[in-house]
Amino acid sequence: MASDDTFKALVVEKNDNELVASLKQLTVADLPDEDVLIQVDYSTLNYKEGLGFANRNKIFRIFPIVPGVDLAGTVVESKSDEFKPGDKVILNGWSVGERYWGGYAQMARIKSDFLIRLPKGMDTKKSMYIGTAGYTAMLMVMTLEEAGITPDSGPILVTGATGGVGGNAVAILDKLGYEVTALTRSQHPSIHEYLKKIGAKEIACGEEWSKPPAPLENQKWAGAVDNVGSIVLARILAEMKYGGCVAACGLAAGYDLPTTVMPFILRGVSLRGVDSVSCPISRRRAAWERLVTDITDGALETINTVISLEEVPHYAKELLAGNITGHIVVDVNA
Repeated sequence: MASDDTFKALVVEKNDNELVASLKQLTVADLPDEDVLIQVDYSTLNYKEGLGFANRNKIFRIFPIVPGVDLAGTVVESKSDEFKPGDKVILNGWSVGERYWGGYAQMARIKSDFLIRLPKGMDTKKSMYIGTAGYTAMLMVMTLEEAGITPDSGPILVTGATGGVGGNAVAILDKLGYEVTALTRSQHPSIHEYLKKIGAKEIACGEEWSKPPAPLENQKWAGAVDNVGSIVLARILAEMKYGGCVAACGLAAGYDLPTTVMPFILRGVSLRGVDSVSCPISRRRAAWERLVTDITDGALETINTVISLEEVPHYAKELLAGNITGHIVVDVNA
């Protein structure tokens, strides 16, 4: 690509206290001075970007910024010994799209330390069908496995199951032979049908999930993947079987945790946090290698919707409003 050739990017600027997102034509010279230049194929839209476009939680830390916490594409130029032109690469996290320019552009310059190679057996589109959501879900499943939770241990609860992380977790756990119960606020039959299509055996949606639990409830779950936090996580802990493990990565319902020590000291329950943003490269690679086989293409097709760059602000609002089921992929070249 010639230095004066233009490409399309979604740029967020700050005017007083208002954020303005607009499609712009940029050149390579406009990009940050990092060591790997990438021709981007796909990115994703996540809850975090929804917060950012709504000017909440100070997600976007620099202006102007190109958002997008994920990208997949092909190396065009590289000053790094780790990557060469033609390499297919993936980016997830590292505060890209928040503190650094991200994936909502047809070209991106990224720190080589933030990149991994696309695993064999996966193309760039599938990698973003998975995205940070699926990669985080894989880390959650790995965490349960490391706690000794196997398919024979008993039922696994997945919260936020209609979202990207939750949906991918349901599909991965089902592929691995676990008995999955999906938690959702919706009682609509179409949502329950969707969750069962991607791998849930049972659906949980009772009123008790909005109420504080007793310190200990009846034992139900061998393990859990939680994206919600607050009262929901407190109830999960109170309902865990002896020796069970909860892998937690989200706070959609709040960052508080109104619980007691009872599940931990009387049932030996463990609560393990999962971070995908600053996860070490070796663990990232291990997660992505498993994602080649540990989630089905059929589930990914059901979970994902593909949109264009122009549609990102609209879908970001819908996502934040809870009107999106599944995961959103952004085709930056559409």
